[in-house]
Amino acid sequence: MSIVVTAVFTPAEGAFEQVVEALRPVIAEVHQEPGCLLYAIHEAPNGDIVMIEKWESVELLDAHGAGDAVKGLNSSLEGLLKKPVEVTRLTAIPAGTADQGAL
Repeated sequence: MSIVVTAVFTPAEGAFEQVVEALRPVIAEVHQEPGCLLYAIHEAPNGDIVMIEKWESVELLDAHGAGDAVKGLNSSLEGLLKKPVEVTRLTAIPAGTADQGAL
């Protein structure tokens, strides 16, 4: 069963573009990782950057979390965030059509 993750990045004052630029190369890199179905960033109305991820399995997500891309990203974000990244793992509750009832 696939797993969806949100990761909320709260940029420090004036660091929004720097955070986006730190995320861009990692997105392309992670798209090549086994099990990555979705890895995308979006701007929230409050200025946070929300990453939405979808992985084929918890095991592949865990491998991603322990991998070089995440380690490098954490390093490149040092001093650019107001607070630690808020990561939430979500489990689908399918409803509606098969194509539209779950992410």
